[in-house]
Amino acid sequence: MSQLGQPVRAARPAAQEAASGQFAFRPASKAGRKARLSIQGMSGSGKTWTGLSIAQGLSEGRKFAVIDTEKGAASLYAGIGGMQFDSCPMDRYDPRDLIRVLDAAAQAGYPTVFVDSLSHFWKGTDGTLDQVEKASSRYGGNKFAGWKDGTPLQNDMVAAILAYPGHVVASMRSYTEWVLEGGKPQRVGTRPEQRKGIEYEFDVAVSMDLENTLEVLKSRCPDLHRKAIKRPVGARDIAAPLLAWLNASPEPTEQQ
Repeated sequence: MSQLGQPVRAARPAAQEAASGQFAFRPASKAGRKARLSIQGMSGSGKTWTGLSIAQGLSEGRKFAVIDTEKGAASLYAGIGGMQFDSCPMDRYDPRDLIRVLDAAAQAGYPTVFVDSLSHFWKGTDGTLDQVEKASSRYGGNKFAGWKDGTPLQNDMVAAILAYPGHVVASMRSYTEWVLEGGKPQRVGTRPEQRKGIEYEFDVAVSMDLENTLEVLKSRCPDLHRKAIKRPVGARDIAAPLLAWLNASPEPTEQQ
């Protein structure tokens, strides 16, 4: 059996050497970090009201913004419990338009934006799936090729959500299935109506069922980990511990 020779380490190109000098490590800190929270559920689960309450709590008494794709559903709660917000209704859901609306909200200085709901920008009129369908017609009906246009639109939209200078809360509709429980058919929600894996982009992801019970599916905030809350008050039960975590100073450590 022939043996391979010793590997030869190639010299790094000068351009690569120069570029490596641009990287620097700094002490880790969450100072200035803003909340990113998703809330999913079926119709009637309470996600709009709970999302509004969370946004109100995160805003700490200031007026927040709602990007409304649900035909004015959020506005029905205006004034309840001191709920004050400005709404931007939308009836077409090009992901690029969400980027523009988020930019307008940032320019206006809203401390929190509630997107109700993010699902429309996936499967609504002019949403990502629509954009893929339109693009595929330019590639002879090849949907895989259509995703060459659709994926950057989706990624840019997610990047805009993450880059917003305030807090972002986003509701999402859940796909629905019927299951037998105790011999009776029951309607249950499954994954959100958005691209698979969207929950990875949020610090906290929660779901709500038809009993208005909130379940924390994922949380980077330790105080919310795996919580289940019956009929939650979003400002108190979710926003308050989330803000406390974001604003907490790191515990001092002994110098070695």
